[in-house]
Amino acid sequence: MLERNRMEITEQTAPEGFERLVYCADRKTGLRAFIAVHSTLLGPAAGGCRMFSYESEETARNDVLRLARGMTYKNAAAGLELGGGKAVIIADPKTGKTPDLMRAFGRFVDSLKGSYYTAEDVGISVSDIEFAAETTPYAVGLSKGRFASGDPSPFTACGVFLSLKQALKLKTGSDSLDGISVAVQGLGNVGMRYAELLHDAGARLVVTDINSDALTEARDRFDASVTKPDQIHLADTDVFAPCAMGSALSQSVISTMRADIVCGAANNQLADEACGNLLHDRSILYAPDYVVNSGGIINVASEIFQVTDPGWVNDKISDLARFTGTILRQAIADNRPPHEIADELVLKRLAGAKQQADRMQSTAV
Repeated sequence: MLERNRMEITEQTAPEGFERLVYCADRKTGLRAFIAVHSTLLGPAAGGCRMFSYESEETARNDVLRLARGMTYKNAAAGLELGGGKAVIIADPKTGKTPDLMRAFGRFVDSLKGSYYTAEDVGISVSDIEFAAETTPYAVGLSKGRFASGDPSPFTACGVFLSLKQALKLKTGSDSLDGISVAVQGLGNVGMRYAELLHDAGARLVVTDINSDALTEARDRFDASVTKPDQIHLADTDVFAPCAMGSALSQSVISTMRADIVCGAANNQLADEACGNLLHDRSILYAPDYVVNSGGIINVASEIFQVTDPGWVNDKISDLARFTGTILRQAIADNRPPHEIADELVLKRLAGAKQQADRMQSTAV
């Protein structure tokens, strides 16, 4: 255990397949947080920081592990030389967030000495991450500086939108959104931007969120219909777009879903492996979440790698949409669930990186 000015940083036993799991408790600011590093095989781990009112530390621990593993797959699918990691802060983002707490979180990130880069996620804004950046160079997604990448949300939404066009082309023969109906579950930064792109392209929207102000905005700006959170999957729409927390696609939801396509921005949408198979059995085309929602980490990666090419991010996001199309075409041709195809392609890249690393190590010896 490392104690730094009353900050207690504790190494925990990481589950099999993970490289590190670290817990931090800071008495001065009230910070309680986990950082999980799943893999650094492709490069330093990168993934956002989520702030959420978890019911227990165990719940937060399970979430950070699930999210960190997802980031390994996401970064690999996006073709980035980054591994997978994630951070979660146990607090209500509306009442528990302070600049000093975020600075303390930055010191926590800094203690990992560059093996993990953090950025914005649910409950964390650009201004929040900039407080963390005051105490570590490994906080990115900043609004100022030569390589600042800013808010990743619009880039995440763009990647999902372009991926949806790929799915529509395969399902309907046209990638046009004109007249297509979409049920958007969650109107946070990404969900609202995704809804805007859909509306501007001619889609009809049904939306839900626990935030009444967000619902009013969507109704006013996009002429969206509003439904209750537990009814959104029952909406008679062409597309279901999970854009809130994970595990939105449970067996009960899928069994009663009316959409033909699932393409949303949320992480870890499948409640379990069987849910991906059930979507396939019901002929619902599922665009794998960690592929389609990787636009944000692509934008953040431009800051990590200090990219100067102004077209680099957009080119990478176009690549991820094409990769989505490749996955979906192969899934249709093989009559297999798309999430299985995506996992196989990602694991193939990771295996190749592992072989290369092993060769380099044997040569060095």
